[in-house]
Amino acid sequence: MKSLRFPLVASFVLGIAPLAPTLAQNASLHPRISKLAENTEQEVIGWRRDLHEHPELGNQENRTAALVAEQLKKLGIEVQTGVARTGVVGILRGGKPGRVVALRADMDALPVTEATNLPFASKATATYNGQQVGVMHACGHDTHVAMLLGAAEVLSKMRKDLPGTVKFIFQPAEEGSLPGEEGGARLMVKEGVLTNPTVDAIFGVHINAQTEVGTLKYRPEGTMASSDVFKITVKGKSAHGAYPWLSVDPVVTAAQIITGLQTIISRQTELTEDAAVLTVGMVHGGVRNNIIPEQVELTGTIRTLNKDMQQKIWAAVRRTATNIAESAGATAEVEIENYAPVTFNNPRLMEQMLPSLRQVAGPEHVVLQKAVTGAEDFAFYQEKVPGLFVFVGGMPKGKKPSETAPHHTSGFFIDESGLTLGVKALATLASDYLTSKK
Repeated sequence: MKSLRFPLVASFVLGIAPLAPTLAQNASLHPRISKLAENTEQEVIGWRRDLHEHPELGNQENRTAALVAEQLKKLGIEVQTGVARTGVVGILRGGKPGRVVALRADMDALPVTEATNLPFASKATATYNGQQVGVMHACGHDTHVAMLLGAAEVLSKMRKDLPGTVKFIFQPAEEGSLPGEEGGARLMVKEGVLTNPTVDAIFGVHINAQTEVGTLKYRPEGTMASSDVFKITVKGKSAHGAYPWLSVDPVVTAAQIITGLQTIISRQTELTEDAAVLTVGMVHGGVRNNIIPEQVELTGTIRTLNKDMQQKIWAAVRRTATNIAESAGATAEVEIENYAPVTFNNPRLMEQMLPSLRQVAGPEHVVLQKAVTGAEDFAFYQEKVPGLFVFVGGMPKGKKPSETAPHHTSGFFIDESGLTLGVKALATLASDYLTSKK
């Protein structure tokens, strides 16, 4: 275990105050933030419902971007549009010189047909990968946009008391771009969203449908997994299905590779260090029951929480696939592409800002969580500057997680009474960071 990790995690778990904090949160602004956030509640809910009813897929968020830009301009915030295709950036300059903090929300929806019966349920459709699909905010990005607009309104009314600058980043395509397209946080960073002015720290939140309203969840270091896409092309020799001895069967070879890949996690990965996942999600090969095809394609995902483990699993995938294929007289070509790095919460920044989270939600409602094997492209910002990513409860009080629809499903539901906490968290993190000692 790393020497740095234990004292930090131990202090979080035991509720011990961080040692020698370098931040001195400006408590005098907290009551104002709380009051202003509560005053925006109905407005935030209104924005959320509008966005939920009119979802847009990644790199197509034109209506969403227009709504965001209009609201930011009303607040007297400088606005940049067309960033990374449809992204919007707002710049709020405080009344005093200081550092630069960024707050980020993602804007895109998913190719999911909604089945919630909400009065503002989506009826939108779009073409995705050549198919006509329903479109739905099935991961809560509509709430993220609404909460960040709420935080922008709160902070705009306090600008005279803020030293430094707040950047509001409204990002497209977090769920990924269509094949051949670039987008999301990677493109935002490439186009300079963290410069002019240069960002010193970045904060983001994600609504969670299995976390009770009023709760904030956090984790230092690796909080969400990296996401890699692998494709294995197994090439053999085609033959009639009645004469398999004349073939080099890529179907059987692919099946052996699938089985072999499972031993990478169960037998070759030190799971006491961190969690890891390897899933084969697609198998494509053949056109007829009695023809052994020439090749089979396997596609899947790898999830890890640190780079060393990621690289070891990559190497094991290549070794396993190529050697099993060779043993059958076939070949295997392995391609691995990183979609998102580990969402890594900077330990020092996490320790420094934890008092802010506890102040916003109450210490008993700020909970250390287990690592999540889902992925987030917020990680691309964290590769460049210190950042924190925190989860906000969106599950109705009294419900059990098992009773709620998961993210990315047609029944996904968020209790809107939890949105004000997200507004408070974003505004407080920004304010406390800017008014703190370096």
